[in-house]
Amino acid sequence: MNGMKKAFTLIELLVVITIIAILAAILFPVFARAKAAAKQTVCISNLKQIGTAMTLYMGDNDDIFPYAVDASDKYDPTIWASQPTFAAQIPFMLELPDALLPYTKSKEIFHCPSDSGTQVLDNHYPDPFVSAPSLYATYRSSYLFRTEIAFKFLTQDRFQLPAEVNVLFDGAGHWHGGGRGLRSSDDVGTYLDLVKTYRYSTLMGDMHVKSITRDQLDRLWATPL
Repeated sequence: MNGMKKAFTLIELLVVITIIAILAAILFPVFARAKAAAKQTVCISNLKQIGTAMTLYMGDNDDIFPYAVDASDKYDPTIWASQPTFAAQIPFMLELPDALLPYTKSKEIFHCPSDSGTQVLDNHYPDPFVSAPSLYATYRSSYLFRTEIAFKFLTQDRFQLPAEVNVLFDGAGHWHGGGRGLRSSDDVGTYLDLVKTYRYSTLMGDMHVKSITRDQLDRLWATPL
């Protein structure tokens, strides 16, 4: 009897497996949220560095913001169809990563690690704008530029409220939000439900960066420059 080895019973093994499964169910979402938060931190850091590069660019160019466009403006001409004077400038403008490259010294800061691409531009629903596997991989930037600033050759001191101007922001709000990305087939109800969950890392006109909701971004778009 003394030579017999004690072993786990089947019930004891099932209890241990159940406990591990419960712990995994609790911890995996925590790890996922921590990973998402880390990616967002990198994204915000990228925008701060781009803001510094813009400031250096402006110092060499009479304090005027970069005369440049983003991918949405360049590759979706319908966006500026109602503004022919602006649209006519686009073929002669650099894309923002190229305009700032002498100051950023790196193309990678235009890459948000949460960038999972787009099917539709959030602020031009339901117009298709397909980028896969990411906006960065397709167009070399995860961020969209408020190109109106460039068209008007604006400086910071021309802004009425610099802290309320969205200069550069995530190309899609679902990267840091709770819902999936928009699709052209989504009806209006689905669209409204989805965008409520969206968040955007945003570089403001005074060069501070913050994460904002879709409602907050819409208010910035509505604020006159």
